[in-house]
Formats: sequence, structure tokens, C-alpha cells
Amino acid sequence: MRCFVALPLPAALQVLAERLQIGLPVGRPVAPAQLHVTLAFLGDQPDDRLEALHDGLCAIRMAPVLVQITGMGVFGGDKPRLIIADVAPDPGLLALQQAVAGAARQAGIRLERRRFHPHITLARINGRLSAPEMGALHGVMAAHAGAQAQGLVPEFTLYRSDLGPKGARYDSLASYPLG
Repeated sequence: MRCFVALPLPAALQVLAERLQIGLPVGRPVAPAQLHVTLAFLGDQPDDRLEALHDGLCAIRMAPVLVQITGMGVFGGDKPRLIIADVAPDPGLLALQQAVAGAARQAGIRLERRRFHPHITLARINGRLSAPEMGALHGVMAAHAGAQAQGLVPEFTLYRSDLGPKGARYDSLASYPLG
């Protein structure tokens, strides 16, 4: 089963993320109900590893985490593949991500070796953008450079991800309270 662990968005962040999506000149927007902050992408995992992970996630005891949108950006440099809302690297958020990653490793799950960059994926880009498309995207990002919202997140969630022709669909498998 293809899974990941993420923070669902509180209302203020959901509203801002949806507003940032409205003006996007390129890309396939992520459905509003699917917006989140990924803590760990797990890939395809067998049930026994997910059960061990569940036990590890249940053991995490932390305060609710602050999630703060600080603007927009892209992943992929001059060949962007994702349009994102940047999220501030709050110490509580970073500690939770490390705890989730530790629980995944304890369950025997190998995680990607990437530096954690907290973000909300707003849209996915397939293919290379033309110069006018890049210009339009940079214009929208500049217009929203000061976009900010924040909220405390009282739980994190283990999601199942099913790929389909219209993109991925996420279903909550379990939620874990913070605080």
C-alpha cells in the first residue's frame, strides 16, 4: 500500500492555500481536500510494516505544531515540477518530522534521503514550461510574496495514496493527536 504521513491543514491555511491556487497560470492544482504538509513519504509498504509504524506513531507525544505559510515557490529550479506554498521551519514542526521519520525507520521503512523542506504542494507541472508560462508563474509568485497565514495543527495523519488518471487520491488510515 502506497502511504505517507502528513499534517492536515487548519482552516486559515486551507483558505490561503486555495486562494494561492486560484491565480496559477500553469500546472494541475491539487484538490483542496487533498492539501497537506507531508512529514514522511513512505512509498509502497506491506501491512506488517504499516502496523509497526502505527504503533510507533501512537507513541509520539508532542505539543500541537505551528504551521505558517510564508509565500510561494517551486521545486525543480528552471524546470519546475511542483508549485508550493512555503512553510516556515518551526522547531516543533521539525521535531515532529524527525519523530515520524524515526518511527518509520524503527518499523523497517527506508525513507528517501532528502532534506526536509516543509511545504504544501499547490499544483503539479508535467513537462517543460515555455518562457511566457515561466514569466506568468513568476508574476503570480511575486504577487503573493507576502502571503502569510498560520495555525496550530492538533494532529497528524497516516494516509493511503491511490494513483489514478486524474492524479492521486488520499484516504486517512489513522490520525494521531498532538498535545
